[in-house]
Amino acid sequence: MSTIGIGDHGLSLSVLLLPTSRRTDSLVWPRLLSTAVIVICGPPGAGKTTIATRVRDRLAERDGPVRLYHSDDFSSRTYEQLAEQVASAPTTGITLVDGTFYRRTWRTQFRALGDVRFVHVTATLETCLERNRRREDPISEQGVHVVYREFEALDADLEIDPDRCAPAGAADRIVAATDRWGERNAEPPADSRLS
Repeated sequence: MSTIGIGDHGLSLSVLLLPTSRRTDSLVWPRLLSTAVIVICGPPGAGKTTIATRVRDRLAERDGPVRLYHSDDFSSRTYEQLAEQVASAPTTGITLVDGTFYRRTWRTQFRALGDVRFVHVTATLETCLERNRRREDPISEQGVHVVYREFEALDADLEIDPDRCAPAGAADRIVAATDRWGERNAEPPADSRLS
């Protein structure tokens, strides 16, 4: 597998491509009938990107298409552009999205795209500030405080506390949840099952 970056002005999109010798029409995830969108959200410095990258790598080991979009790749209209990217993504495999999504309106916009699951990465403010300071390109501490304080309540499908769970363990939990979500989506509606 290889990773490519596309975009202009320094924007990049991580896409894992399968070698052309591999068949992608019989995915290892037969339970997923169409693309699943998993949004990994939380305050700046919580560990979203680290976790999302590990999840992408773990899912890619299964030889299915996996896409990962980062909110940091957009400087304006961030969530609108992310939604456009996800809406135009191929209809098979798994699409991961990494961003704060601290406003309910942004999450509502994404839920309208179809089968979207939210993973809330929580962390203490102190953890977020410390991790932000260690970043290569940190945001202002005031920015971390603002997003942390203004994070609107989230009805998450899964919650990860990186203060209690290392990135590898978080990735394991998300991959396991992805499998469960795929199984539920593959079940026919209750009224269409044979007795």
